[in-house]
Amino acid sequence: MSVRQSLLAILDQGPCYGYQLRAEFDRRTGSAWPLNVGQIYNTLERLERDGLVARGETDAQGHVYWAITESGSAEVSDWLASPVQRGAAVRDELAIKLALAATLPRAEIADVIRAQRESCLARLHDLQDPLDDPASPDTADGLAGALVRDALVSAVEADLRLLARAEERLARHPRHALRLELDRERPKRGRPARSAVV
Repeated sequence: MSVRQSLLAILDQGPCYGYQLRAEFDRRTGSAWPLNVGQIYNTLERLERDGLVARGETDAQGHVYWAITESGSAEVSDWLASPVQRGAAVRDELAIKLALAATLPRAEIADVIRAQRESCLARLHDLQDPLDDPASPDTADGLAGALVRDALVSAVEADLRLLARAEERLARHPRHALRLELDRERPKRGRPARSAVV
């Protein structure tokens, strides 16, 4: 999630102060990723340094208002128009945990999978969509919260598919074949020596 672009997008609607930005972010994302105010002010200072926002007036309560610059508005437009790239370089903790648990001599991968599946199912229960509830508000912030909830549900469902796939792969291998002992061949430090040109 990009806090930088999210705050800029909110400021593109008009000047805000720090707590107001936090409240707007929560309202527009269904409070799925709470931001702390310190993070918001650090981000605002970096945005100011980069010429994307400007510090504005202070009101009677001491709130400092921040306003987006033309460069900031252009960055928001670029961000909204650009697809999100989910690269292969992302370190997925669940994938790493499964890979290690499958190869560590004292780990029981079945227990790791079971615990993760239970956690995922509990999370899905917590994310139940009130879409069919007639009392559900048909508002912009209700829609925003539902979109974020859909993304969270999709991520949990993807984890459940990964766990099922891991079980399928593990079923094809004898358990003893998966264990990896420490490699006794010690890696050399530094770069390999260059061979002499003859």
